[in-house]
Parts: sequence; structure tokens; C-alpha cells
Amino acid sequence: MEKKLVRIAAEKKLGGVCAGLARYFGMDVSILRIAYVILTIITGSLLFWLYLILWFVLPQE
Repeated sequence: MEKKLVRIAAEKKLGGVCAGLARYFGMDVSILRIAYVILTIITGSLLFWLYLILWFVLPQE
């Protein structure tokens, strides 16, 4: 079975991107969401824009 990066609608809080990334990398989604918020603040919203791009680019599961 091939791993595929997708947005997961069933586990989404906003767009399902973090849930899809967590499943793809085999991580806990809560840890990834916390890391995302912290890194977004540190990088000056760079990850916010990346999240939006992934939201529109990734197919929904």
C-alpha cells in the first residue's frame, strides 16, 4: 500500500492538513498541531501560508 498525503476531513479542526500530515508521518495529531502553532509564531506566519497552500493543493480523503 502506497502512502499518500491527503487532507483528512473526519479528523479536521480547520482544513484537515495537520491530521493528514500526522497520519502520513505516523505522528500524534495533537503534538503536530501544538508544534505547528509554536512554529508559526516563531517563523512569523510562514507556516500559516504553507498551511493555506496545502489546504488548497492536497486532495481530501
